[in-house]
Amino acid sequence: MTQPVLVAKSSILLDVKPWDDETDMAKLEECVRSSQADGLVWGSSKLVPVGYGIKKLQIQCVVEDDKVGTDMLEEQITAFEDYVQSMEWLLLTRSKIALIIAFK
Repeated sequence: MTQPVLVAKSSILLDVKPWDDETDMAKLEECVRSSQADGLVWGSSKLVPVGYGIKKLQIQCVVEDDKVGTDMLEEQITAFEDYVQSMEWLLLTRSKIALIIAFK
């Protein structure tokens, strides 16, 4: 009988802040979502007003902890320095999911 395999996953909510109110937020989101890795799935996003006409991108993702490190994710996102001023981790929820892998 096949034993279940535990996969640790984290649900992450990020705030990605632009330089100013003239930053192309669609391009900023496109850059963030272009960060790809095995075990990374991007979710929903929204623009949240900060003040003085500036909006930040709030975006969710789910990562497999053994495959995607938060440091790696932060490095990839902040590398888009023409669009991204900074980013913050708003919420990080970890869980373990049992996967049953069947072999024939």
